[in-house]
Amino acid sequence: MLIGELAARAGTSTRTLRYYEQHGLVEPRRDTNGYRRYDEAELRVVHEIRSLLAVGFGLDDIRPFVACLRAGNAAGHVCPDSVAVLRRKLAEVETYLDQLADVRDRLRGQLAQAIEEREIRCLKIRC
Repeated sequence: MLIGELAARAGTSTRTLRYYEQHGLVEPRRDTNGYRRYDEAELRVVHEIRSLLAVGFGLDDIRPFVACLRAGNAAGHVCPDSVAVLRRKLAEVETYLDQLADVRDRLRGQLAQAIEEREIRCLKIRC
């Protein structure tokens, strides 16, 4: 299929596909006239790339998943390098969650203090 068809089937733009190609993630064949040709496997690769980008992976993180698919695996997450990236990303997300929990706790404390101070002030001046 040509780049326009792949873009339409993958729900992306031709510009995005060229960007993925620049970064070595998508590998078209070239016709004698220079047109890019993609086989069905590239559609799966593009879906994998878009799926991983949607959950916060960077292009460098995606490389092992694409390599895993290109090695003939049915999924990009089954290879050891992909598993290592998943573990690292999960640890990163857990760190962010811990940080967010700390922020939430501080905000809850500040809100509780603000409400308490307001109630005390209202009692003094009879709001």
